[in-house]
Amino acid sequence: MIRDIVRDTFFLQMPSSSACQEDLPALYDLIDTFRENRNRCVGMAANMIGIRRNIIIFLDGKKEVIMLNPKLLSGKDKYEIEEGCLSLTGKRKTERFEEIMVEYEDLNFQKHRKKYNGYTAQIIQHELDHCRGILI
Repeated sequence: MIRDIVRDTFFLQMPSSSACQEDLPALYDLIDTFRENRNRCVGMAANMIGIRRNIIIFLDGKKEVIMLNPKLLSGKDKYEIEEGCLSLTGKRKTERFEEIMVEYEDLNFQKHRKKYNGYTAQIIQHELDHCRGILI
């Protein structure tokens, strides 16, 4: 089901809680909503559609990647950039790492670790901030 994008900053600033098996139906709403908005976004966190769970979806090139309970383990080479967000108006300055290591669970709740860099790393950090209630 395609959901509306949440713009309530009070809601968006509340940290999300861990995702579990019972949250998988909400994940499919996130996927549907992300696909509906792909012409104007490259990533989305569950709280952006009203679900306060640690679930993100993003593009890695042309491939959709879903992460449950993602955590930033490390980052290096910090830089400043301006970003936009579907939930907010305009662009804002923020700091990101050029390279990150992320731990996450897949749809079967199996843990993985993966290194990302460049634009994909930037997208992931933006969505991880959403999960923690941090707005740009």
